[in-house]
Amino acid sequence: MKKEKKTFSVGFDGKDYLLKDYIECKSFFSKLRGLMFRPEDFKTPLIFRFNKQRKYAIHSFFCRKFIAIWISDGKILEKRIVKPWRCAVIPKKRFDTLIEIPL
Repeated sequence: MKKEKKTFSVGFDGKDYLLKDYIECKSFFSKLRGLMFRPEDFKTPLIFRFNKQRKYAIHSFFCRKFIAIWISDGKILEKRIVKPWRCAVIPKKRFDTLIEIPL
């Protein structure tokens, strides 16, 4: 199976940044799983898109450290390094897209 090249553009501080080769989590199960139980050599960013802007909490059970980026309308709202075994990580504002980048 050939890996499809995908790009995702996001704005931050007046500049556009391009994220290449990501996995979009579309199904309920893939959104629920996220980075849980992924092997140590898994480096592919995950993108979660939601229908409405909300303040969903995320957790880092069974995950290694990762960067979480919360986005609304194509603009970065907040970036945070999430350490393993955090019960609830909640952004300050409502968002419609979340990116998880394994470290």
